[in-house]
Amino acid sequence: MSILKNKIDFAAIISVDHANPNGDPLNGNRPRITYSGNGEISDVCIKRKIRNRLQDMGEKIFVQSNDRCDDKFDSLSKRASGTIQTYSSNDDYEKQACEEWIDVRSFGQVFAFKKDKQKEKEKGEGGSVSVGVRGPVSIHQALSVGPIDINSMQITKSVSGESGEKKGSDTMGTKHMVEYGIYVIKGSINVQLAQKTGFTEEDADKIKECIRTLFMNDSSSARPDGSMEVIKVYWWKHNNQIGQYSSAKVHRSLQVTIKEGVAFPRCIDDYTITLEALDGLEPEIIDGI
Repeated sequence: MSILKNKIDFAAIISVDHANPNGDPLNGNRPRITYSGNGEISDVCIKRKIRNRLQDMGEKIFVQSNDRCDDKFDSLSKRASGTIQTYSSNDDYEKQACEEWIDVRSFGQVFAFKKDKQKEKEKGEGGSVSVGVRGPVSIHQALSVGPIDINSMQITKSVSGESGEKKGSDTMGTKHMVEYGIYVIKGSINVQLAQKTGFTEEDADKIKECIRTLFMNDSSSARPDGSMEVIKVYWWKHNNQIGQYSSAKVHRSLQVTIKEGVAFPRCIDDYTITLEALDGLEPEIIDGI
């Protein structure tokens, strides 16, 4: 496997159709929005979905969801200490972690865990782990093209949750969804950090495939199957380590706008997608799933 040698920028256009792409726990789990009314999906949410897809592809993941845990460890500290048991230095610890878990060598990770006190007594393994890994893959929070409309629906409980509890529709709740919106995900892969973590060309291809299939095995009551879709993925591979253009200029070359005269967009055809040509830098354009 070859270490990444060329800078990569990427973008993905995704659609949301009557779904909650990323609820805000501080706002009643309503879809996240900016002060200007645009929809927002956090970078943490996007990385979670990428991690899940990598896990589906059989890759080892350090930051696992509780409901998708595929090893015996029920916490990050146990997974770290149970996997990396001996190391000579912080650099050695970082090297082992990057070799073991693809999400660590992709996104980075802070390892700040105390060692097991029983082991410290029995084996004399004192001290704690304090290692920070900077990953080469950076992802922006996704923003919608224009303000979004949020629809709220009242729901009730019609069955008893506990034995002896009175049945009835007396417990109220609310579901929120974006009626329709197009969001744009942007990101980059830094060569210098890739060389430090051991991130390879093959790892980059896996990240690309994860973005193309981002919403596979991701359905829930808030995101029913088919309600979220990757429309297109744009993958710019530069011809050198630092890039022929800045990431900002590359990302600006992709413009998605609402067509004139469309007040309430309801499908991708209500948007115009334009791609500015950058001399010597042609993106790979991939249909999503």
